[in-house]
Amino acid sequence: MTTITDFSLLRPTTPSLISCSFSKFSTPRPFKLRCSLTEESTTITPSKLNGEALSNGGHSVAADCVIVGGGISGLCIAQALATKHRDVAHNVIVTEAKGRVGGNITTLERDGYLWEEGPNSFQPSDPMLTMVVDSGLKEDLVLGDPNAPRFLRAGLGALGLRPPPPGHEESVEEFVRRNLGDEVFERLIEPFCSGVYAGDPSTLSMKAAFGKVWNLEQIGGSIIGGTFKTIQERNKNPKPPRDPRLPTPKGQTVGSFRKGLAMLPDAIATRLGSNVKLSWKLTNIIKLDSGGYSLTYDTPEGLVSLLSKSVVFTIPSHIASTLLHPLSATAADALSKLFYPPVAAVSVSYPKEAIRPECLIDGELKGFGQLHPRSQGVETLGTIYSSSLFPNRAPAGRILLLNYIGGATNPGIVSKTESELVEAVDRDLRKMLINPKATDPLVLGVRVWPQAIPQFLIGHFDILDAARDALKAKGLQGLFLGGNYVSGVALGRCVEGAYEIAAEVTDFLSQYANK
Repeated sequence: MTTITDFSLLRPTTPSLISCSFSKFSTPRPFKLRCSLTEESTTITPSKLNGEALSNGGHSVAADCVIVGGGISGLCIAQALATKHRDVAHNVIVTEAKGRVGGNITTLERDGYLWEEGPNSFQPSDPMLTMVVDSGLKEDLVLGDPNAPRFLRAGLGALGLRPPPPGHEESVEEFVRRNLGDEVFERLIEPFCSGVYAGDPSTLSMKAAFGKVWNLEQIGGSIIGGTFKTIQERNKNPKPPRDPRLPTPKGQTVGSFRKGLAMLPDAIATRLGSNVKLSWKLTNIIKLDSGGYSLTYDTPEGLVSLLSKSVVFTIPSHIASTLLHPLSATAADALSKLFYPPVAAVSVSYPKEAIRPECLIDGELKGFGQLHPRSQGVETLGTIYSSSLFPNRAPAGRILLLNYIGGATNPGIVSKTESELVEAVDRDLRKMLINPKATDPLVLGVRVWPQAIPQFLIGHFDILDAARDALKAKGLQGLFLGGNYVSGVALGRCVEGAYEIAAEVTDFLSQYANK
């Protein structure tokens, strides 16, 4: 068993593929519409947004930026524009095809249990904490115990005794075996890849999936050498003063909220108010000769056409591919190559006495959870000790476990029934954590995500570059690609990527205003 410090399996950019209704969100207020009849259809164009009418090239411009996708990436881009770049991005609209915000973030509550069926936590980096504070959730933040058990073993390769790079883009498996040895790969990195990406380390790109570690060797000749150089550079160039509003986590830990991760997208949507449009399905996007874009939506009110100076796609790459094909077949073909394997989240509860005595510390189940090396002969990718990690997740005397199963090496889960998935998880848990003679678990939820997590495979960056270059070649400036397949699959990376894209949008809008 490998004890883990962070296990955020599903990431919240992808719109939910299985409908559910659990979170509270603000209902967008109606806005005034102006209808114009065309030969093909009746389109409805907002003449005003937030009481302001803008004009550009003879067109009524509804927004500075339209963000397609109301998952965590899209919402955080909008929040970043509103809090840091409002002087340039005055009017920002977020459109979401589903009836709720949050994408894969799925928090449920029933009978004293609070559980996640998508991502389960985040690393409390400063960008993440800034988003939390700006969303008004500082007092709702909960952090795991930084003293929870964790273990790490490394081979001599980490000290620099390893072969040189092979001269081609390495997979995670190649890189780790070469630098850290077989044991570290098989007992730590292989299960970690399963936990973070639900991926196959023999095909995941080290450069794309774990770029910070990959870069250490590039700058220092080895992982240790790069670490020393990074520390030296950090000492020479200290960070600017930290935002005093931000809480200070004690040690390495993970975070969530009092009522689960759904609090974050719900809070951002509430702050954005009527600028978040739910059940708006984008059907067409056109580049205008005069600059900007026209986006046509199928909405509960009928067809709606929005005009915008810029557009950010934060929807999954395969959906973006379909929408972009009329604008650039080359960009669409590139995005269609990205792969999202299926993953199921299985939430179960056992009585406390069902835990094996050898797994308890001072009579309690402690730690963040466990990752499962393939050598253990189990299907389950990993297990989160939800009731140990955060408070008020289960009734007294009960243990709540969130389990992930499936991924790139086990796509057959999509053909299994919920009962079969529960049986597989329960069977695995009884090999490692649960007493084999324990009673059957209480099943709280089983959610299958048919296309769960984008895989950062070898050549991933080449695909993204090809898509961006193709958009540029077609003159589609102001159309940005975002989301977890761009920024990274961890929830925290989605937030960090949101700030980066917001800055890119601001730079573009500044140039747009000067034309």
